[in-house]
Amino acid sequence: MASHRASIIIDKDFQVGEVDKRIYGSFIEHLGRAVYGGIYEPDHPQADEQGFRTDVLELVKAIQVPIVRYPGGNFVSGYNWEDGVGPKEQRPRKLDLAWRTTETNQVGLNEFMDWCKKANAEAMMAVNLGTRGADEARNLLEYANYAGGSYWSDLRIQHGYTRPHNIKTWCLGNEMDGPWQIGGKTAAEYGRLASETAKVMRWTDPSVELVVCGSSSIYMNTYPEWEATVLDLTYDQVDYISLHTYYGNHKGDSANFLAQSLGMDSFIHTVVSICDYTQAKKRSKKKVNLSFDEWNVWYHSNNQDKKIEPWSIAPPQLEDVYNHEDALVVGCMLISLLKRADRVKMACLAQLVNVIAPIMTENGGAAWKQTIFYPYMHASLFGRGTVLVPLVKSDKYDCADYTDVPYVEAVAVHNEELGEVTIFAVNRHLEQAIPFEIDLRSFVKGQIIEHIVLESSDLKAANTAAEPNRVAPHNRGNAAVTDNGKIEAVLPKASWNVIRIHV
Repeated sequence: MASHRASIIIDKDFQVGEVDKRIYGSFIEHLGRAVYGGIYEPDHPQADEQGFRTDVLELVKAIQVPIVRYPGGNFVSGYNWEDGVGPKEQRPRKLDLAWRTTETNQVGLNEFMDWCKKANAEAMMAVNLGTRGADEARNLLEYANYAGGSYWSDLRIQHGYTRPHNIKTWCLGNEMDGPWQIGGKTAAEYGRLASETAKVMRWTDPSVELVVCGSSSIYMNTYPEWEATVLDLTYDQVDYISLHTYYGNHKGDSANFLAQSLGMDSFIHTVVSICDYTQAKKRSKKKVNLSFDEWNVWYHSNNQDKKIEPWSIAPPQLEDVYNHEDALVVGCMLISLLKRADRVKMACLAQLVNVIAPIMTENGGAAWKQTIFYPYMHASLFGRGTVLVPLVKSDKYDCADYTDVPYVEAVAVHNEELGEVTIFAVNRHLEQAIPFEIDLRSFVKGQIIEHIVLESSDLKAANTAAEPNRVAPHNRGNAAVTDNGKIEAVLPKASWNVIRIHV
């Protein structure tokens, strides 16, 4: 068997761009047990005075999640936000057609904003452009952000919130090209509605940032014409366009599964190109950036979800139990986002608790970290600063869906304030450890702070309530500075690595 090697050269003067901390965002939708039984469970032993689970809050704060998208997702396209405000005993129960469940509306806008404060996170609020439109959006914005003296702002004050929430980031609907979406639309229909909605929202609060819907999947027949049409109609009104993608090992082919982030790289490149073409076409000085506001591994729960009783309350939906190889794919996807930090300014791991999530809970019981929790947490904690151009050399392999897949995927982030460079690296090789050389070039000789490794002898190993630490990282990686000032490490087979260097 051939021996493989890999290397990375980085220089502090060759920069991709600054990391916007919102690239480490997440998502809470009124879906399954994300809200009820996830962040909110009033009868839980560790619930606070508002019914929020403090054990879940501690895990969320450990990741330092900067922004959370809410309340959907498919849910938002049939949601009347007014149902979720005011006295709880007066709130209606409604049938949620998106997920065929019953929504109790015991958590709504104000409760979610309270939770965000406790989680040290901002909100990315979505408006309903499925069954509703510009009028609902401007009323919601007035309720949330206007200080007082108008109907909707005074109603918020009447509900006990004297200060405005000052939500700055807003999504103009969700996946509006999807036939599964309530009120789905053509690109022209959606583009006109989004443009008019954006207009009145900016008139209400000129400080808001707006995200327009891109294609819900690269496999849609309309992709990428949808992006071109929608941006043509909304370019002057919006700041970001959204991207969504999920991956899964449907074929039982791990080598192919680990290569799927190459599709994410291509997706980002294509949408950036469309944004820049539209900018040139309009002779605009404004640059529209990307909000990758849904991304993750999602496939384990597909069969289980078909058995859910319709119209139940907070059933266990989309509860993927993640294994070690899933964590490696999530690590590769994080690297893909960082490699385009110049244009990907926001991203949301979908979702945060129970629903395809890094955090799992039992109703009335424990909360624990899934395998994907760790690369997400490491990137959020150590991936703040400037992404440096990663000149990576690695042997490659071919698989069912991709060719020239590098065995080692890597990126570097320089935090000048802390005097640190962090290398994130995934070894995709399923059988071999790979020697990895880091050439710091323009940096003064580095010192290793730590080399964190997430590895497992079993790709299918997962964390559960009974075994919450079966897959967990260690800091026994062997990265070391050599006599010539370079850094050498061995990346174990099928591993996620975080090499922190003081420079």
